[in-house]
Amino acid sequence: MEVTAAMVKELREKTGAGMMDCKKALAECNGDMEASIEWLREKGIAKSAKKESRIAAEGLANIYVKGNKAVILEVNSETDFVSKNEEFTGMIDTIGTTILDSDAKDLESALKVNTQEGTIEDLIIAKTAKIGEKLSLRRLEVIEKSDDEVFGSYLHMGGKIAVLTVLKGADESVAKDVAMQAAAMRPSYVFISDVPESVVASERKIQKELAMSEGKPADIAEKMVEGRIKKYYKEVCLAEQPFIKDGDMSVADYVAKNNGEIISMIRYEVGEGMEKRNENFAEEVMNQVKGN
Repeated sequence: MEVTAAMVKELREKTGAGMMDCKKALAECNGDMEASIEWLREKGIAKSAKKESRIAAEGLANIYVKGNKAVILEVNSETDFVSKNEEFTGMIDTIGTTILDSDAKDLESALKVNTQEGTIEDLIIAKTAKIGEKLSLRRLEVIEKSDDEVFGSYLHMGGKIAVLTVLKGADESVAKDVAMQAAAMRPSYVFISDVPESVVASERKIQKELAMSEGKPADIAEKMVEGRIKKYYKEVCLAEQPFIKDGDMSVADYVAKNNGEIISMIRYEVGEGMEKRNENFAEEVMNQVKGN
């Protein structure tokens, strides 16, 4: 069957795919429009081209552990509605377990790892076409521990927040407690030594100006600043925070009491630092129905 310009135009409007891809699909499917749409979807081309400029700040984070290796990742979608889709959650599991079994160490190398449906990048493109929203693997970290260390993992709200901790000496229940602490209290750093000097200097300046504005003499203001900096550390440093299950001790003290020490902590909150779509739930549902 001859492929006409009008047929190519119609297929482009329905799928958002490129002209040459549409022409090839129609040729492969003898001009059958529905078969051509399915052909493009199978190739991961349909609809995905339309989605690149869209905002994807919803989604899920997850953690995958195997022996001494763990992967924490965040995969984004445009709407929270889609993040509950089994097709989407299944894709995340495929990505996580595939990376866990690979030699990938960063996002760039992870996207090139092969799955049963092509590379991870190919898989995301195909699911973007099938689900009808822009999807992306935003970030990941691969963590390896020694035999005398333990992982602690915690997912909050089904994966809206994911925390992975590594402790030495203590057991997994203590490591999970620390992960839950980080999920709830949002520390920016693990230890005081992790806080950049520029950040501390900025905080000192702010606190001194506040003290001076309260009418305190310079020498008194300086002493007040030191106290406020200690309070600041207790807010932003995991090890210094009061332990949520016992406020009389710090998190570091709790871990030490259980014969351990904190090695590291990674906390992902879905969409943090990203522009969010301003759209209500009804519009979300309608977009899903329309396939936009």
